[in-house]
Amino acid sequence: MRLSMDLELQDVPGQLLLALQPFKDNKANIISVVHHRDRKTPRGMIPVRFVVEMDRSKIDSVNARLKECGISVVRSGEDRLIEAVSVVLVGHVLHSDLGDTVNRIDSTGFAEVMDVSLTMTGVEEPSSAYLKIRATGKAEIQKALAILREVGAEKKLLVIEPIEAEAV
Repeated sequence: MRLSMDLELQDVPGQLLLALQPFKDNKANIISVVHHRDRKTPRGMIPVRFVVEMDRSKIDSVNARLKECGISVVRSGEDRLIEAVSVVLVGHVLHSDLGDTVNRIDSTGFAEVMDVSLTMTGVEEPSSAYLKIRATGKAEIQKALAILREVGAEKKLLVIEPIEAEAV
């Protein structure tokens, strides 16, 4: 299973390595580590987000080891949205109800728009939006893209999809 954890580390050398050890010992596959070195939590700690793949039965062991090391687990939970794709919409994105477009993906239960960035050159000019969509699997990403194609056709938006490499 894929697990996402937010930790708080002391601002002293070696803390990140100390936090990684319980994951290593429990044979977790580390997907990403986001270490916000320039930020502090209200308790004066450094926030770190880990995303790992590991056996569900080892979660309690990892949490116990982190606690033994004096590391606070702020949030821990299964990350069910494991596939991601980025697309660009071009046209009158905002005027064609961007909220509705996002809701059509979010309401599926298997995919969500996780990031939106909008660029407008003028009120009456076409705009563009970058969308990052996450889903529960590859098939669900394809279903979300199909929904986006339908919405694009309905609202006269150009949908620029990711280019996938063909197997050789």
